[in-house]
Amino acid sequence: MPAAYDRQMTDTARTARAGVPERPTLDGLEETWARRWQEEDTYAFDRTKERADVYAIDTPPPTVSGELHMGHVFSYTHTDTVARFQRMRGRAVFYPMGWDDNGLPTERRVQNVYGVRCDPALPYDPSWVPPAVPVSEAARKDPTPISRRNFIELCELLTVADEEIFEALWRRLGLSVDWSLTYTTIGWMARATSQRAFLRNLARGEAYQAEAPTLWDVGFATAVAQAELEDRERPGAYYRLRFTGPGGREVLIDTTRPELLPACVALVCHPDDERYADLVGASVRTPIFGVEVPVRAHPLADPAKGTGIAMVCTFGDLADVTWWRELQLDTRVVIGRDGRLLPEPPPGVPAEPYAALAGQTVNGARRTLVQMLADAGDLVGEPRPITHPVKFYERGDRPLEIVSTRQWYLRNGGRDAELRAELLARGEELHWVPEHMKHRYDHWVRGLTGDWLVSRQRFFGVPVPVWYRLDDAGEPDWSQPLTPDEAMLPVDPSSDPPPGFDESQRGAPGGFVGDPDVLDTWATSSVTPQIIGGWETDPDLFARVFPMDLRPQGHDIIRTWLFSTIVRSHLEHGVLPWRDAVLSGWILDPDHKKMAKSKGNVVTPMALLEQHGSDAVRYWAANGKPGMDLAFDPAQIKVGRRLATKLLNASKFALGLGAADALRAAATEPLDTAMLAELSGVVAAATTAFDEYDHTAALMATEAFFWRFCDDYIELVKERAYGSGSGADSARAALATALSVQLRLFAPVLPFVTEEVWSWWRYGSVHRAPWPTTYEVGRAVQAPGDPELLRLAGDALSQVRRAKSERKLSMKAEVPLAEALGPAALLERLTVIADDLRAAGRIAKLDLLPDRAPELVIACAF
Repeated sequence: MPAAYDRQMTDTARTARAGVPERPTLDGLEETWARRWQEEDTYAFDRTKERADVYAIDTPPPTVSGELHMGHVFSYTHTDTVARFQRMRGRAVFYPMGWDDNGLPTERRVQNVYGVRCDPALPYDPSWVPPAVPVSEAARKDPTPISRRNFIELCELLTVADEEIFEALWRRLGLSVDWSLTYTTIGWMARATSQRAFLRNLARGEAYQAEAPTLWDVGFATAVAQAELEDRERPGAYYRLRFTGPGGREVLIDTTRPELLPACVALVCHPDDERYADLVGASVRTPIFGVEVPVRAHPLADPAKGTGIAMVCTFGDLADVTWWRELQLDTRVVIGRDGRLLPEPPPGVPAEPYAALAGQTVNGARRTLVQMLADAGDLVGEPRPITHPVKFYERGDRPLEIVSTRQWYLRNGGRDAELRAELLARGEELHWVPEHMKHRYDHWVRGLTGDWLVSRQRFFGVPVPVWYRLDDAGEPDWSQPLTPDEAMLPVDPSSDPPPGFDESQRGAPGGFVGDPDVLDTWATSSVTPQIIGGWETDPDLFARVFPMDLRPQGHDIIRTWLFSTIVRSHLEHGVLPWRDAVLSGWILDPDHKKMAKSKGNVVTPMALLEQHGSDAVRYWAANGKPGMDLAFDPAQIKVGRRLATKLLNASKFALGLGAADALRAAATEPLDTAMLAELSGVVAAATTAFDEYDHTAALMATEAFFWRFCDDYIELVKERAYGSGSGADSARAALATALSVQLRLFAPVLPFVTEEVWSWWRYGSVHRAPWPTTYEVGRAVQAPGDPELLRLAGDALSQVRRAKSERKLSMKAEVPLAEALGPAALLERLTVIADDLRAAGRIAKLDLLPDRAPELVIACAF
């Protein structure tokens, strides 16, 4: 072990020593070292390492259609501390960066900036040139249709600038990413990988197509998955409607959606509700339309809600879908994909009363139908205002509707008890940091009510890679999709013909039609380990990095990104995609509210990075533990700035004492060995903390020691270090070891200042130097030290300083006489460091008076 360690510690000449500057400064360090790291490939991944020596990170690809904020700085700094620590532990760190650039926000920006809209039916035009920007308002109102491929190229053009800005900020922050390992979620590799994974799901029967009720966002005109829902409290009203039962019996129904009356297919009550027991199995007649609908019983009906009997419509909410499916009811769809009532009534609904509603928006139809009910005497009482949760797409601003559409689904355990159990077992295998986050995963998996809807009716995404044959009448055969060979991937069915066909057969009877949809953005993000790991394209790389070691991410996307990645890896590879998952908390504003762009309380980081320096901002971020929310506190950033400045100045002072030339020497004096003994404990504590992903504990242990090192140890030994002889040699040796070790302990959090100081007196990069060990510290002393001696000396010195301060004297003032009182054993230990205490306190005479006080007291006479 010692010989191997010596080889590790040998300085390399790759980067020469810079020497100590006359006036050290933090200003400009980011530009200097970001450039040097890039030029020297400091963070390049070593592809020759075996899997056991690789640490692979499945880095979150940030969405580039927005703006980076302090929440990004917070969580990505945490991941970077892990990468830097593991690299210094001798691992080849696979640390890529991706850009999540496909999706709805980018589409909207392209439409507004260029005045275009996507028409997947149009052929690709390689000669098409986008209009000069900015475009006129008229062009935005009457956008130019272009093919999907042209549209995607335009989206890519717009996101390139955003990605450059994001990369510049990440470099400024000091992320130790290997920038040669960069990808985009709409890039060639991502599209090919996502499509390959989907086709394999399809071949195994895990992906399937179905016509079914679908949550639909009218504003974005796309289907929405269960994982993308959020409830928002909205004002509404209960309307009481009069239905007519057998023998003219009045049956009253409370509903918040009276406009869905023409979609009513049944009434439902609880099986044990005696009020309606005699109606179960009978029929009632709807008001206005006079349609006969059955009364059925179901345990999900709530006797205490409203009148205790509910109207089932196709479809008002998810309960309607459940009742419709389990009770095998008829289907009467009235709301279209545009959010308006369909122009024609559903089967069995009379056309005359429906005509007043046809084509109206949901709100307009509600007003019209309420008036019709009131006129007919079938609206009982006045509407009762309420506030209730309404389901929204997380990015949308209009309530979701449920429409019947044909969509692609991926099995995720929502309807398969065996698969659900397997995915819960995967959650047990995963190492969760913090551990309690596993409960969110379990709760999500157990609460799934259906499979994962993976198709979207959008354009800037990965196309669903299938086509359909057209029969002689030009109708598609949904049951036998045409699929490409994997060697063809990626494909775009809107511009590429399927195997065995040519473009002239597109849309023609007997020809083909491409699937118009794209895959959900999570369907691509769920294969990020495969995208960046070179699955099926670089088998050697994939074997070295997969399964990966770490998935860092926000706790709010456990149900989407984390779960979906586990699903895809389980189905394709039969393993977890990574060993550890570290979850970040949220950044809170000073009022302890979550920072969000929609709330207008977001702080963007670049100005802070420029004002205070990146190390200071990283220090603030590192004070937040995994899984814990952290309030944004500019004062904490200033503390980080002071720490970085002190590290510069203390290092210059120590090196000015000759520490650089004493690195290999051994410490012999009691105070020096005591300091190194305490430092050894700090190394052990910081190493354990980083091993457990607790960067905050590692920083706290290191920082606490550093201030004691500066305020006490350096002050205590500087007079001795200025001299000559064995005592001076011991002090300089201890200073050298302590400085070398502390720079490496701070390096994961404060990469710029530690690299700067390292360059003054060491070769190579501190970030490629080995992580300090207790063995290394122990090797620097001739005999074991007593860590309590440093604390004792520091306590004594602080009392001397306090006595001077109380008398408003300079710290350089002489103390003619000082008396040390305390237990005899304590003063005996103080004796061995008495010379350093006298020198630091400028004490002319120090008398030791044993057993005169229960604890150490230093009395100064002036």
